[in-house]
Amino acid sequence: MHHPTPCFAGIDWAMRSHVVCVIDAAGETVERFEVAHDAPGLSALGRRFERLGVAQVAIERPDGPVVDHLVASGFEVVVVPSRSVKVLRTRYSLAGNKSDGADAYMLADVLRTDGHRLRALTPDSAATQALRAVVRARKDLVAHRVALVQQLEAHLERAFPGGTRVFAETGSPIALRFLRRFPTQVKADWLSPARLAAWLSANAYSGRKDPGVLFGRLDSAPDGPRGEEAELLGVVTLALVRAIEDMRERIAELEARIAERLVLHPLGHVFTSLPRAGTVRAAALLAEIGDCKERFPTPESLAALAGVVPSTRASGQHTAVVHRHICNKPLKTALCDFAQDSRFDSPWAADIYNRARASGKRHPHAVRIVARSWCQVIWRCWQDEVPYDPVRHVGAQRLRAA
Repeated sequence: MHHPTPCFAGIDWAMRSHVVCVIDAAGETVERFEVAHDAPGLSALGRRFERLGVAQVAIERPDGPVVDHLVASGFEVVVVPSRSVKVLRTRYSLAGNKSDGADAYMLADVLRTDGHRLRALTPDSAATQALRAVVRARKDLVAHRVALVQQLEAHLERAFPGGTRVFAETGSPIALRFLRRFPTQVKADWLSPARLAAWLSANAYSGRKDPGVLFGRLDSAPDGPRGEEAELLGVVTLALVRAIEDMRERIAELEARIAERLVLHPLGHVFTSLPRAGTVRAAALLAEIGDCKERFPTPESLAALAGVVPSTRASGQHTAVVHRHICNKPLKTALCDFAQDSRFDSPWAADIYNRARASGKRHPHAVRIVARSWCQVIWRCWQDEVPYDPVRHVGAQRLRAA
């Protein structure tokens, strides 16, 4: 039996269980309980909400099994960002301390009092959600690979300094193969200009540096230890090299899946048409923007959530325009990464960037300006589901005519 008036629920999300608070239209607590983070628990949660007549549910995170289950069950889910929750705590307690039960109540009450200001979460299609999962997994693995390369470089400074000097990037395939063959100073002592040239040829070295130059880098580097210590340090070098190579292989597998998913996605052609988008960037943009057109009713709403429009703060006679820090970080990263490289293939984007730099803006600020300009274009293509065409791009046309 439904509650006579609509109720509001707040969920304080956790790894193993979630604290839930349901309040009525007057802000009085109807029920407070804990639910396990498993299939039976989530099913019971949905049934309990139906019995209590819950109209809306507030939670801090926009994804995950809890959100997926509630949306699939037909509940209206509203996301209150973690930054906002931190500030809102002082509205309910002078100390502003974290408490699972208090946070659950606060989320429900904010939904009751300010729900008209909050936008309900609209789910993307299964194809977009799957693509987003793969794109984000790849990004995480790339971050792990970078950390491993940095760890290898720090290790080599003690174990074999020459190992970081021969090639420009220690994490490149040719550098990793070199370290597999020559993990210690003792092994590298065998090399001569002729032997290094032979090794490079056998390993299909495609760089433009002369083998003599590469040998000079190795020969001029400080010597690493020899003897028993060198052998033990070499074991560490090989372990790190194998870990990086394995990570590169896993990343390549995900990139192949991303390319496959992007071709099959109904909006894939829109994002791959953008200059310098390629495959991974196009997939990241599509995954973070999504395919629900109602999520971004205007280009400005897209730019605001991506954090590429400034935030104006006014108090009394003081007004300040500052960088917007509260935003969707994955969306901002995807958009700014695209905008940064687009200027090398789009004269229009390059002109916007150059004018921003000429006016004294730093590089990150200039990139955000380019990203904000691209939001207008991307939003139009996304809404109409048409590829980007520089001939139809009014801004590009004006630049050509100037």
